[in-house]
Formats: sequence, C-alpha cells, structure tokens
Amino acid sequence: MEAYDVFKDLAIIIVFAKFFGILARKLKAPQVVGEIVAGLLIGPSVLGLVQQTDFLIQMAEIGVLLLMFSAGLGTNLKELMKTGPIACLIACAGVFIPLMCGSLLYMVFYGFAPWGSEEFYKAVFVGVILTATSVSITVETLKEMGKLKGKVGTTILSAAIIDDVIGIIVLTFVIGFKNPDSNPGRVVLNTVLFFAFAIVAGFVIYKIFKKIDNRYPHTRRIPIIGLALCLSFAYIAEKYFGIADITGAYVAGIILCSVRDSNYIAEKMDINSYMLFGPVFFASIGLKTNLENTTADLLIFSACFVLVGLISKVIGCGLMARACGFRGHDTLKIGVGMMTRGEVALIVAQKGLSVGLLTSMYFTSVILLIIVSSICTPIILKVLYAKDSDVGDPGKGNLEDREAVS
Repeated sequence: MEAYDVFKDLAIIIVFAKFFGILARKLKAPQVVGEIVAGLLIGPSVLGLVQQTDFLIQMAEIGVLLLMFSAGLGTNLKELMKTGPIACLIACAGVFIPLMCGSLLYMVFYGFAPWGSEEFYKAVFVGVILTATSVSITVETLKEMGKLKGKVGTTILSAAIIDDVIGIIVLTFVIGFKNPDSNPGRVVLNTVLFFAFAIVAGFVIYKIFKKIDNRYPHTRRIPIIGLALCLSFAYIAEKYFGIADITGAYVAGIILCSVRDSNYIAEKMDINSYMLFGPVFFASIGLKTNLENTTADLLIFSACFVLVGLISKVIGCGLMARACGFRGHDTLKIGVGMMTRGEVALIVAQKGLSVGLLTSMYFTSVILLIIVSSICTPIILKVLYAKDSDVGDPGKGNLEDREAVS
C-alpha cells in the first residue's frame, strides 16, 4: 500500500460517513448509526473501497480519546452532587443488573466457564458493554415534551452520568483482571492509585488551569492545553497504572468540566471530532464488522443481546427508582430513559476488541442494540407521558418543570 493511499481512504470515509450520518438524522436515528452503516458499506463486507490499516486504527483510537474527553467535559459536577444519592443508587443498579444478565447470556450460549478463565472474562465483558448508557435521545425527547427539568428528567440525566463513570471503572477492572500476569490485589491497587493520583493531580491542574483561563479567557491556547492534558492522562493511565487510556481521557475531561471555558474547550474538541476523528472511529466499527461470519447462531445471540440489554436496564433502574420513592409510571420512565445505548457502548466494545476480549463479529450485536434502543426509547417515553393525567391540559403541561423550579 502506498503512503498516499491513506488520503483516498480518509476522503471516502469522511464523505460516506457524513452522508449517511445526515440521512440517519433525517430518519430520526442517531447520526453515529449512519456513520457505522457507512463503514459497513465501504468496508470489506460490501464494497471493499477501504481496508483497515494501522494508520486508521491509530486515528480511530484518537477519536475514542476525544469522545471520552468531551464526555468528561460535559459532566455537570454541581448537578451530580445535587441529585447524588438517589441517582447513584439507580446508576449502580443500572450497571449491576445488565452486567450480570449480559454475562449470563454469553455463558448460556457459549458455555459456563470457570472463574478467572479467558472465556469467563469474555462473558463478563459482554456484560460490561451493556452497562453503558447514552441519554442523548432521551434528553431530546424529554426536551420536546417540556419534561427535561422535572424530577424524573434530572434523575435520568444524573444517573446516566454516574452510570458511565461506574461503567468505565468496571471496564478498567475487567481489562486489568484479564491480564494473565496480574492478580486481583494488584489490579485493585493500581485502580485505587490511579484515581488517587487523578484526584491530587487533578486538583492542582484545575487550579493552574483556572488561573490561565482567567488571564487568557477564550483564547486558543486553552483548548490546546486541554487536548495535551487529555493525551497525557491517557498515556499515564496506560503506561504507569495499566488502566484503559479512555479512562484517563475521561478523567481529564472531568478535571476541566468546571473551568469557565469548559464549553469553549468542548466546542473546539468537537470540531476535531466532527470533522475527522469521529467519522473515522465510527466508520472503523463498520470496517471491523465482518458480515461474512454472520451465522444463524450469531443472529439469535444478537436478538437476545438486544432484548437483555433493553430489559435489564428497565428492570435494574426501574426497581431501584421504586425503592427510592418513585411511583407509578415514573419508575418505568426512568428505566426506559436509561436503556438507550450509543457512543460509550461502541467505545467499550472497541476497547474489548483491542485487548482480545471481543471479536469483530459481535459488533453486529452492539450496533443492533444501539439502533433498536434509539428507536424504541422515544416512542415508549411518549406513550408513558401520554398516560399521565396532566398531558393535554394546558395548565398542567409543565407541572414537573414548575415543581423543579419551585
């Protein structure tokens, strides 16, 4: 392959990813779904226009880091602290139940493996994929109905943020345990040490960054230094603690999320991600997905994976919401609102592929889960809200929002 062939590959990826991304958005589906489909079409499974290369793999890895950094920047720590205990309990249930159900599903299909074996960690990793929550579709739906600022909407939003944090920590442990040279005590110690380092170093970095931001507000040096911090933490996490690089990038985003120019940093990161690295990452998922290996068993597994992914979130989050004092349709709203999957599920799956805990054929299952959950969630939420007595009454249409304000 000639060195300049990468320019052709990138041009094809960008054009196809953006075209199908726009098409997906017009069809009320997440844009990432269109970009994944684009990767499938131009990849070896269909048209064969682009082949996976080391260069594209590295580009996709940068795309993952930028996505996780942006997710960290988007974290609202004040909101997180306000809704803390209840949202945290719901998030914990929303991680634990799908983790157990996903692991059990894999074992039912492929055999029950002994604790600590390679197959055991593969089963656990399938459960880890199901722990991720993406509430972008839920947020948009609640916003349209004027319910985003209500108690239910705020709880869903906060629980989803905590959900992803817990999911990343679980991912870190599973990848650490998978290493044959590691032992449980060392994995736990490394994880604790990394987060201790992140808290101490993060506090110092935040103070320094705050001074720089106050002195040079809204200047390009701010996002440039932010990007350097993201890459540095990703490197430190992997190199010195054996922690997933995406964890380091996510923590870097959280460190800067309370800086005055955090939105400005996120805006600049989004430009890089939107223009190049994001499309390459999501298209690479399609490139890796080998439809030639799709069998009847895999299709059955994928269907069960989708059902378990949806139902386990509704049960886990819904039951915990009920235990925390929510009643009636509100418990279902929280469960359904938490069942959407998106970028984080893909990022976790991508990480599993890179460390040998997942094979490319299972990307089909993950993609199906994202598509189905993105379609079902807004429909079910609207049905649940339509059953409330205040819907259709102009005087009560924004009852939740007024209660939240009061």
